[in-house]
Amino acid sequence: MKSGFVSIVGRPNVGKSTLINQIMQRKIAIVSTKVGTTRNNIFGIYNDKDYQIVFVDTPGIQKANTKLEEVLNKKALDSFDNDIVLFLIDAITGYKDNDKKILKKLKEDKKRVILVLNKIDQIKKEKLLTLINELKNEYDFLDIVPISSLKNDNIDTLLQVIKNNLQDNVKYFSDDVITNIDEKYMIGELIREKVLENTYDEVPHSVTCLVTNIEFTKGKAIINADIIVDRDNLKSIIIGKNGTMLKKIGKEARLDIENYLNKKVYLELYVKTIPNWRDKKNSLKELNIIESDFE
Repeated sequence: MKSGFVSIVGRPNVGKSTLINQIMQRKIAIVSTKVGTTRNNIFGIYNDKDYQIVFVDTPGIQKANTKLEEVLNKKALDSFDNDIVLFLIDAITGYKDNDKKILKKLKEDKKRVILVLNKIDQIKKEKLLTLINELKNEYDFLDIVPISSLKNDNIDTLLQVIKNNLQDNVKYFSDDVITNIDEKYMIGELIREKVLENTYDEVPHSVTCLVTNIEFTKGKAIINADIIVDRDNLKSIIIGKNGTMLKKIGKEARLDIENYLNKKVYLELYVKTIPNWRDKKNSLKELNIIESDFE
């Protein structure tokens, strides 16, 4: 058996989470156009009879203007230590300054890199060929693979290129393990995805969703969760007039959670304000954000 850890890195919104979900054929990471959606390094563990590939979805690397963005950048950069790096570039927007900074770091660390050009379904072939010619001499890539994560275009080719470059012979996880995230965390993420989708730019990506209780009864799950923000005006936006926004978020999240758990769900949401992260050590632990990162 061949195996290895493969990081998926790139600037925000290049399609990293969509790619890992497509490879795994199920939702492992939430997807949003809002910068900073992915908070942690999430594992998707791919198995077939001859290979085990541990894909690591990472936060988008960007210019850090806040402490949270610094934390997310650090989490992504730490993933460079894995066996192979998939460096995703948005083929629509091309090779940008943030991409150049990421590649510079990969060069410095002498990483084994597969360049992945995503969203090829939305550009003309001539533009794609121009981009490949622009990038092929930037680094000694293991390979350059054009794909569309959304349309599942050329994903099989990408998987084969990865398999051809694996070097380990260790089975790290049993076949029944598909991710490193637990049920509570995933449900909280599904709720957060709906908050981000429905509030657009009104609510910053620092919004957090914590599942406080899950009770399983015959054929049904009763779930209580908190949507946490740091300002009262954001609380009002999420609740909406006469609670309409919260009802919409709850309905959409419930449908996704039912699909995830494969059973009926009763979901009760509460919107809470935590104005000072430093005074809420327990909440920081639940958020899986290290307190020292904020000092």
